[in-house]
Amino acid sequence: MVIKVAGVAEVTDADFEAEVIGADLPVLVEFTADWCGPCRQLAPVLADIAFEESDRIKIVQLDVDRNPETTIAYGVLSMPTLMVFRGGEPVKSMVGARPKRRLMEELADVL
Repeated sequence: MVIKVAGVAEVTDADFEAEVIGADLPVLVEFTADWCGPCRQLAPVLADIAFEESDRIKIVQLDVDRNPETTIAYGVLSMPTLMVFRGGEPVKSMVGARPKRRLMEELADVL
């Protein structure tokens, strides 16, 4: 069971297209897993950004163990992988946990 983060929805293989590909806002997808320590470190950072930037970006989590189709389709090999989708296409990919300030700097060009 993925760590539930306030303001961060969980998506699955079944609803990925509707929730991410079809979204109006840019979407930050965290590819995560229960066993991933850095994913737990990233949880409060994503919660803060989801709360503060909800009008500019949607943040969702996808459990790689329970959703192999999407994980394989986007070539995700390491957790956490953060992938930003805009207009239905992946436009940025980052691997590993990072502090909020650094993540916001990295997201500046896609917001």
